[in-house]
This record gives sequence, C-alpha cells and structure tokens, in this order.
Amino acid sequence: MTEVEIAEENKLIAQGYKDLLKISYQTLTDEDKKLIRKAFDIAVEAHAPQRRKSGEAYIFHPIAVAKIVAKEIGLDATAIAAALLHDVVEDTEYSLNDIERLFNPTIARIVDGLTKIAHLKKDGDISTQAENFRKMLLTLNEDVRVIIIKIADRLHNMQTMDSMPDYKQVKIASETLYIYAPIAHRLGLYNIKTELEDLGLKYTEPEVYSDIQNSIKESKEEQDRYIKEFSDIIDDSLNKEGLEYTIYGRHKSVFSIRRKMLKQGVSFDEVYDKFAIRIVFRSDRANEKFLAWKVYSVVTDHFRPNPVRLRDWISSPKSTGYEALHITVMGPDGKWVEVQIRSERMHEVAEKGYAAHYKYKQGNQEDGLEEWLNRLQDALENPEVNAVDFVEQFKLNLYSKEIFVFTPKGDLKSLPKGSTPLDFAFAIHTEVGMRTRGARVNGKLVPLSHELKSGDQVDIITSENQKPTKNWLDYATTARARSKIKSALKEDQTLIADEGKVVLARKLKSQKINLDNNVVNEMVNFFKLKTSQDLFYRVGTGVIDNKAIKEYASSRSNALYSFIKNKIRKPKSNPDLDKQEVTENYDDIVFGKEQVQLDYTLSKCCNPIPGDSVFGFTTVSEGIKVHKNNCPNAISLQSKFAYRIISAKWIDSTQREHKADLILTGIDRLGLVQEVTQVISEFMSVNIKSISFSSDDGIFKGEITVVVTNKKILQTLMQNLNKINGIDKVTRS
Repeated sequence: MTEVEIAEENKLIAQGYKDLLKISYQTLTDEDKKLIRKAFDIAVEAHAPQRRKSGEAYIFHPIAVAKIVAKEIGLDATAIAAALLHDVVEDTEYSLNDIERLFNPTIARIVDGLTKIAHLKKDGDISTQAENFRKMLLTLNEDVRVIIIKIADRLHNMQTMDSMPDYKQVKIASETLYIYAPIAHRLGLYNIKTELEDLGLKYTEPEVYSDIQNSIKESKEEQDRYIKEFSDIIDDSLNKEGLEYTIYGRHKSVFSIRRKMLKQGVSFDEVYDKFAIRIVFRSDRANEKFLAWKVYSVVTDHFRPNPVRLRDWISSPKSTGYEALHITVMGPDGKWVEVQIRSERMHEVAEKGYAAHYKYKQGNQEDGLEEWLNRLQDALENPEVNAVDFVEQFKLNLYSKEIFVFTPKGDLKSLPKGSTPLDFAFAIHTEVGMRTRGARVNGKLVPLSHELKSGDQVDIITSENQKPTKNWLDYATTARARSKIKSALKEDQTLIADEGKVVLARKLKSQKINLDNNVVNEMVNFFKLKTSQDLFYRVGTGVIDNKAIKEYASSRSNALYSFIKNKIRKPKSNPDLDKQEVTENYDDIVFGKEQVQLDYTLSKCCNPIPGDSVFGFTTVSEGIKVHKNNCPNAISLQSKFAYRIISAKWIDSTQREHKADLILTGIDRLGLVQEVTQVISEFMSVNIKSISFSSDDGIFKGEITVVVTNKKILQTLMQNLNKINGIDKVTRS
C-alpha cells in the first residue's frame, strides 16, 4: 500500500471510532468513553497486520460489530468494549490474562466465551452443527452478552460475504438460518433476526431472493400511497385526542414473504399482508395501556375490525418482553390491513429486544427473558439427549406461537402453541410434572394428550405413586418436559439394570461362573446386544431369564465351542460396552428359519405380546397377521391353510408397550378392588388402561386391561394378583 492509501485507511478507521461514540454518546459516562477508547486502541494495534478476504484492514470488522452492539441492540460500554476485542485472543498474540489485566474480569469472561465459540468445529454435518449449537448455548452461563455479540458478529459477516467462494457462502448462510436467526428471534432482536433471515435466503436461494426483492421495490410506491391514504383518514381524530404519534408502514421481510408463499402455495401478488401499518405514540409508563386502547378506539371508529384478529400483547406480553396491540381492519380499497399499536417504549423493546427490556424493567416485574434462560438451562442439563433432537425441539419452542393458560389460582402461564397438560405440569414444577396422574381443563377431566388453548384453566391431579412412562413422550411437546421425562426414564432403566446386575451375578454363581468384564463382554456378544447396561436391564426385566442364562453357561462349557471361540472367533471387546445406556431396540417379530424381518400386524383375536409363542399367517388382502400358538383360531387356520403358516418368534422385548386383558375371579370382600388396583399401580413398568368390576351374590369378577412390555412382567403381575386374599383365579383373556 502507498503512503496515501495508508493515510486514507487510518482516516477511515478514526472516522469509524467517532461514529461508534456518536451512537451512544449521550448515555456514556467519562469512564465508559475511556474504556471504549482503550479497547479500540488495543484492537487497532493487535489487528494491525491483518486483512480480510475483501482486502480491507481487519479492524473494520470489530468496529462494525461494536456499532451493531451499540446502535441495533443498545448494549452498555462493557459490551461495546468486548465487541471491539472479540477476536483479539483468537487471532492475535494477546492472551486472556492480558485482557483481564488491561480491563476487568467481566470483559475477559465475555471475550473468553466468544473465543470458545470461535474454537468450535466449523465443518461437519448437521449433527456437528447441532452439537456446536448446544455448546454455544452453554456460554449463556457465563454472560448472555456473549451470545448477543456473537449474533452481531454473524450479522456483519453475513453483510460482507460477497468476496467469499459460493460453497462457503451457502454453508455460512445455512448455519445462520439453522442456528443464529432462531436465537436472535428468542432474544427479541427482531430487526437483526429479519436481516439474518433475508441474507440467509440471499445466499441459499439467490434467484428467489432477487425476484421477491424486485417485486417489493415495484410495489413500494403503491404501498406508500396506501399508507398515506390510511393516515389521512385517522390523523384528525388522533390529533383531536391530543396524541403525539407517528404512523408508518412496516414491510414484511423477503424471508417471511417466501415462507408464506411456500406455506400457502401462492404467488407474490396473492400474499395479502405484505405490509402492516404501525402507530407509535408517546406516553409515560402509567398511561400506556389506556392510550393504546384509545388509539384502538379511533382506528376502529373509521375502519371495521376483524374481531377474530385482535392480539392483546399489552395485557399479556410475549415471553420475549414484546408488547403491542395488533388488530386487522378493513382498510381503504376493501383490503384487510394489520395495524400495530405501540408506545415508544414498547417500540424500542420490540426493535432492540434484550437490552431495552432490561433498560425499562421496573421493580419485581416478571422477566420473560430470565424465565426463558432458566428454561433453557433445564433443557441443557440433560446431555444424553441427541443434539439434533435438542436443536429441533428448541427451535420448535422458539418459533412457535404462544398460548396463555391459567392455573387454578388464576395465575397466567405462557406455553408454546400445541402444548398439553403434561407440558403445563412441568412448566409449574418438575415434581408436579413427575407425579402427574391426570388433568382437569376448565373443570373437565381430559387425557394428558389434550391440546390446550389460550384461556384454558388447568388443574393438575398428582399422585405420590405416579412416575413417568415411555408413552408420556407422545404427549409432551416442550423441550423442558421432554428432557425431564427422558431423564426420569433413564433413571428408571438404571435402577432396573442395577437390580439386574445383582440377579445376574447370583444366577451365574450357581453356574460356577464369576461375573467380571470378560464374562459381561461374552454375554453381550452372545445375546447380540450393544452395552453392558442392555444386558443388566434385560435380566432385570426378565427378558433374559434362567433358561437363557443356562444356554449361555452350557455354550461356555462346551469344549468345541470354547476352542472355536478362543482360537478362531474370539469376540472382540465391544467399544460401547461400558456406555450407561439401554439401546432402544424395539420389539419385533422375525419369520422363518432365516429370521427375516417382514411387515406384519398383530391379530386382535388373541392380542399377542412379547414372549408369547406365535406364528405368522399370510392373509389374502391384509399381509401377514401374527397369532398366539394357543389362539382360539389357531387350530382352524393351521388345519385349513397349513401352506400359509410361517414360523415366527419375538426378538427383544424390553421397550415397547403392549396391551393384555386379564380376568380375575374370586370371593368378594370389602377393600378387594382397592387392593387389586394398589398391587398393579405399585408394580414396576405396568399401567392400567381400563378396568371394570362386578359382584354377583358374593362372587367377584374383574376385567382389567394392562399395558406391559413383555410376557415375563405380565406373568409376575398375575402371580402377585393371585396372592391377594379372596382371588381364586387370574387368567389372560
């Protein structure tokens, strides 16, 4: 570079610093200005030799990020200084200790969090991205400003990607849409979220982006005319009320229009709500709500409202802190138009999110963001959850619309749309969720899968004996509820496995075999399992019973088998052996000598469950149907259609739940029904699906449908029921 070019560049760097100070000059103290100046000087010195791919000095990037942090988000001097320094430890000779010594522990902590994110692997498939996302969210423990500065950093990178190769543009844009835009949305940074989404679309689908962008420009003049026509009609009425206000239009983002076109299968011209009208009024805090409804009254005096499209986010703010009145009215030219009514404070919170939310926060007012961060920590506490599942669930909760439901005492709770009573129970408290037995919505009993609606009053019924079951995962939708249920199920599996380990050691001892690592490895291979936990769990649930253990012992003592095993086919040590997990290998049926897996259905005439002796019957129109060997129809089928019979057997039976019908008969006595239900409810891994009892002249009959995982558990349950005083016989229907 020539001296003239260097001088020109230095002038631009100095101008960048002045612009940065100008943004928040009025709110900065002298100490703040000194802090920012010091951070600026060190950043300039540290990055002096570096250039970006575009050829410009690297220092322009930290200055731009600091400007976004100051102007778009409105953060404090500490965050501005940290933004200036965010790449110093990652890219230069400065260490974290240097930053702490030169500044303070807070700035060092934020820079450290940003450096950790920078160290995450940039390449890899979607699961690597998901794992990185989870690690990035863990930095929220240190300081939420870490994530906010990272979002600002990503925004500037997206704004300046033109000089990058195409494949990198697509990768960074995809990651932005997958990870950064959802977090910006949840932190209330709507302007930044919108820009990230639009830029993401620009690089992932450039032609689509360009077409929509051009269409927006072409229709802008018409929209401006429409907004002026709308304003002219209500201006006089608003002025008469003595209101200070501004009316302007907000155009829907390119990304939002694209999403709507795809979702509704319409063209650009057919998207009717491409823009909204925004009325922002000046008010003190005390009169905001009153004046918002006054503006609403004026607007609806002139334009007919759609009663179904009123959204009152002032009485019940969103959990991001967003407040506004949204109404849809029939505007000029007979077009529906959305009108958003906000105070200046509400507008700032809506535009800048987190920072403005805290700036205006008063007293002990509930803080939606803080509540969200707590919920996020709950979800992060469960490291066993698959990373991609975690991200998908998390994003679902981020983008989903909210509903507002009431507790029995009238407190308001916000939940994502589609939530169930189980989600509500876990939102109140983990213990309430874990002990949920049922729920009343608006005074009526409902199933746990019932979808809640705004305005519902929910009362959770709990029981000390209740604990989560696997089918709860079908009813729960929120990340918090699902992670807690999965943790509880894992704990349950661990307890069963611990008991199974003790039982296995005892049974092997009777076969003169000591339980050690080699034996465990051999047994896992023998039973074609994956982990030691699989083995212990299956012993605990009775799937691997005495007969199976004896088969293993006899195969071990067989000299020929031992020779082959040790000399030729010695089983390799399993790398997954010590994993503390039970493999989700659902029950299945295999057919024929080759044990092939085919599509089948379970016949309703005999309801076979895992462990039952079964056979397959090839029907004419319904494929293979599986019957129990002692099914009432078995003899008839086997004699008439022998050529259609296929041998079949269950493999693995520890996870899926199946229905079984029991019939109890005996002599009636006081308290018998209670004792029967108590035995079942206390029994591990068994749930009652339906129950009915009748008594006729002292003779008792009960019909119970239970849900079990396998035959062994059902047999043990039947034995326990048979021991009850008064029960004569327990049979399976």
